[in-house]
Amino acid sequence: MVDSHTNTTLTEGELARPMLRLAWPLVAIQLLQVTYNLADTAWLGAYSSNAVGALSLAFPLIFFLISVGGGFTAAGAILVAQYTGADSDGSASLVAGQTVGFVGLLSVVIGAVGYVLTDPMLAVLPADPETQRLIVPLAADYMRIFFLGMPFLFGFFVFVSLLRGYGNTRTPLRIMLVSVALNVVLDPLVIFGVGPFPELGIEGAALATVFSRGVATLLGLYLLFWTDAGPDVGASDLVPDLGTIRDIVRIGVPSAAEQSMTSLALIALTGMVATFPPAVVTAYGLGNRVISLVFLPAMGLGQATNTVVGQNLGAEKPERAERATWLAAKFAAVGLLVVALVVFAVPTLVLRPLLTADTAQAAETLVYGAEYLRIVAPAFVFMGLFPVFLGAFRGSGDTKTALVFSVVALWLVRVPTTYVLVFVLGWDTTGVFTAVALGDVVGALAAMTWFTRGTWKRTVVDRGREPVATDGGSEPGVD
Repeated sequence: MVDSHTNTTLTEGELARPMLRLAWPLVAIQLLQVTYNLADTAWLGAYSSNAVGALSLAFPLIFFLISVGGGFTAAGAILVAQYTGADSDGSASLVAGQTVGFVGLLSVVIGAVGYVLTDPMLAVLPADPETQRLIVPLAADYMRIFFLGMPFLFGFFVFVSLLRGYGNTRTPLRIMLVSVALNVVLDPLVIFGVGPFPELGIEGAALATVFSRGVATLLGLYLLFWTDAGPDVGASDLVPDLGTIRDIVRIGVPSAAEQSMTSLALIALTGMVATFPPAVVTAYGLGNRVISLVFLPAMGLGQATNTVVGQNLGAEKPERAERATWLAAKFAAVGLLVVALVVFAVPTLVLRPLLTADTAQAAETLVYGAEYLRIVAPAFVFMGLFPVFLGAFRGSGDTKTALVFSVVALWLVRVPTTYVLVFVLGWDTTGVFTAVALGDVVGALAAMTWFTRGTWKRTVVDRGREPVATDGGSEPGVD
């Protein structure tokens, strides 16, 4: 299960092959995460439609709290990548140990807060009396178990991030395969109560997720502490080091803010779309599923860019880091251009497998969904470029810049544009779909323009405790 790892392929020699070798397991992990979610939805859908509705209510709230801790796992990956590139194995191991300890403690706090605030959070959501009576209690049951298992969920995130920073993405993929297989097998047993297992319904789905992620976390910790799959982490690396924790917090806070702001923006957009008839709401959801699948390869390339930029800046090779980013951008643009042409030409065929019902509402949904995909398809190339350039910023440790451009794309463009086009100018559904495309286009162009300035070419690793500048700069951040 352990990959033999050499980081020289990322900092020396050709770039294309090692970048793709690094990226494809990351794409596969994202696809497996989709499988995870689909399995829960499918089994709960067979059990009760109210349970599916409860899952829809619970997920945005859970994701919002998870995003807080996600920024600090990203910080650990950035620092491990740069120290690995600088050939400072001891520092990379220390960062990995400090990240495990810090995020582990944070996950306990987030889990406790989430458990206590489950009912107040659900009370904030608008719900009619029937939803309040039938669905909200189920969502609360699911969320409480999820929050109790938060350390197991975060443990796997930390493991994947640290090994990604080290340049090993195949081992996390194998662990993810084990976790997904376990979840898929456990779901029907504990949801329906098969054999010796009790019938637990939606609570069973939560327990299956927590248990399967717990197994993945234990396997990940074993590999970190007792194998050479990643940094050579020892018990001494868990002893709090205030300087390293300060670096994790400094880099992690903007990344956590970015993920939180993204989740809040999606909640706001969903609220505006919910003012439309059910066919439009369903079409919006189906279109977003297609977009999320299209987006997965670009996300993998963005995460790979994060690692390659981090390691090359750590190795004091900023020109190679820049060349790697443009190479990843070309891969993303060409690949998504092909996908865009197909989706634009046959949007209904793309949507049809996701909506098999043969009803009047289903036919209306397909019409709206086809309109959505035709409007956003020309923006697919920009959707591919955006995560690549954000990955470069994050790889340099410049998470503040990544935060700024995420805010620009969502809060300064997509959310207000949706409101103006729909409620002020009366563009109806066309306004909703146009705002999605416009946000990605503006965000990508702005990030790409800023990238060309070169102010990101700085490393946050130290050979004392002071940042080392690779381009004569001073401190990472937005100039």
